[in-house]
Amino acid sequence: MTQQHPGPAGRKNALNKQMLGKLLVVAVMMFGFGYALVPVYRMICDLTGINLLTPKDSMVGDIKNTQVDKSRTITVEFDANAHGPWRFRPTVASVQVHPGEMAQVVYEVVNTQSRSMDAQAIPSYAPQQATAHFKKMECFCFKQQTLGPNEAKQMPVVFYIDPALPRDVKTITLSYTFFEVGGAGKKAS
Repeated sequence: MTQQHPGPAGRKNALNKQMLGKLLVVAVMMFGFGYALVPVYRMICDLTGINLLTPKDSMVGDIKNTQVDKSRTITVEFDANAHGPWRFRPTVASVQVHPGEMAQVVYEVVNTQSRSMDAQAIPSYAPQQATAHFKKMECFCFKQQTLGPNEAKQMPVVFYIDPALPRDVKTITLSYTFFEVGGAGKKAS
């Protein structure tokens, strides 16, 4: 019997089928590897404590801000000055915070006029070296405020003191000057 050798087309088909088989095996292995990575990744994250996006309810009370310096306390005093027809004051005279700890205070302002007014608050700090370490996350001083006739507003200030504050600073005074922007006090050109 004579043995027939496949022609070039037959050899090409056989090589194509062999390559397709290899590619299918590689694709299945890649899918399996990707599928297996999810539980492996979770196990590694659980063991190392990284990628903790949503802590379990039992852990929530255990999470602490490690940036808070509990070894010292800073007294932050609040002051208010009004240039214009306002009643403007902080709701508390002072608070004590640890550096790195978030705190919130509220300032109250009342427009004593029978017209709407636009106003802006400008902060100042004492001692001057504390300015760079007083970090405000939310503040009414970031933008102009519009108050309607005889309107009263409570405006929050959310802040923290940078732990890099020099250790000799024990008291910081935050003072705001609230003044009218434009309006009746504006000079005609």
